[in-house]
Amino acid sequence: MTPQDHCTVVAPLAAGREAALRALLDGMNREPGLADPAHPVLPFGAFGQIHFARLVLIDDALQADLDALPDARTRPPRPRLPTALVLMIDCDGPARDCLADLVARAGDGLRQLFGHCAGFDPQGDAPADLLAWLLARARPAQAAYVNTLGRTVQQVHEEQALQAWLSARLPSGSRTEPLAAPDGARRLHAALQARARAAVQAGELRLTPEAPTPLAWQLRRWLHLLAVPAIGLLLGVLLWPLLLLALPVLLWLLRQREQADPEICPRPDPGLLRTLQALEDRDVTNQYTAIGPVKPGRFRGWLLAALLLAIDYSCRHLYTRGYLARVQTIHFARWVCLDARSRVLFISNYDGSHQGYMDDFINKVAWGLNLVFSNGVGWPRTRWLVLGGARREHRFKPYQRRHQVPTQVWFKAYPGLSLVDLARHQRIRDGLARTDLTEAEALAWLKLL
Repeated sequence: MTPQDHCTVVAPLAAGREAALRALLDGMNREPGLADPAHPVLPFGAFGQIHFARLVLIDDALQADLDALPDARTRPPRPRLPTALVLMIDCDGPARDCLADLVARAGDGLRQLFGHCAGFDPQGDAPADLLAWLLARARPAQAAYVNTLGRTVQQVHEEQALQAWLSARLPSGSRTEPLAAPDGARRLHAALQARARAAVQAGELRLTPEAPTPLAWQLRRWLHLLAVPAIGLLLGVLLWPLLLLALPVLLWLLRQREQADPEICPRPDPGLLRTLQALEDRDVTNQYTAIGPVKPGRFRGWLLAALLLAIDYSCRHLYTRGYLARVQTIHFARWVCLDARSRVLFISNYDGSHQGYMDDFINKVAWGLNLVFSNGVGWPRTRWLVLGGARREHRFKPYQRRHQVPTQVWFKAYPGLSLVDLARHQRIRDGLARTDLTEAEALAWLKLL
């Protein structure tokens, strides 16, 4: 199995370079927000390990919400955060290897992009210098989700081609006449299986065997699986009297803050809303990028860190086969803390409309949204961390739209395919390999075609 990884590079812009960079980013698109996969600056489509990629500009806009907090007058003046260019990639294999491949094959384009950023040395032409510069600005994800761990870009393309090849070779009338005979579905399955095997041997089809799982990755995963609960249990055993005494105080502090923290949920700016909507529904999959400040103070900072640790653990070990809690439409998602954990960047790639995506969360995992995002300034008021909040749809939907950032360039390696399609194609491949299908199973397999 080839595991998936993520890369997030954040580089503040040099003074006076934003307009030129925006023009360069706009020119990389085939249509608004949708990347030209063969664009010479960054031909994302030429890199067979990249599932999704995006280039986004983030600015200081919502930091002004900090001024609405109760203690705003007693805090030092906040420095203005510079606008930054963010490169985000979801890939097969280690993210460092993917970034090194980008540098080796598209270094000139990366220099064009990041040449607008502060601290970039245009004289550093060596690939090693550029890679080191990018890695120095890479930010780790505090939590990351992959819909189906081990499903590679190569596998997606090969299984899509297999489905099309098999469908084109179904005999006319095969859904009626041959299947009416005894074992008709099994015989048709066997015939297609033999033809597909011959096509693979002739090079007409490719069905690459699954690669072995890297041993180092397996060891790290097992260590993480065991270490996190072990450390938590050990701390619980050692500190349980203190925790027992502290729990009422912590709950009181939480409730006090929930009642005092302001809600900031105005309707989003109409111009921003039109911009966001113009970038959506270009494919069966959409992109989502959102950012916002974290409520100041150690209490919220530690709470957020603990919750992101729990989410990351769940995504690594529990939600690896098509589900994030009860939501089944997300390809990849991640949470990245920026600026000394004072802001959180959230990105996802999801199937369906924006409205359906939000309704999915409200109806299925509103409590999960509250756990993390209620630590953000202005979130709809919660009760005991999990109640209220995102359940208050009339507050939540304006809030999330207001925090959403337009994605200047977005790439998807398999346009037109949803997660339902990917799962169906994988079932077709798995069923093709079987020799022990019953008549009912063979008929169900043929219906997948």
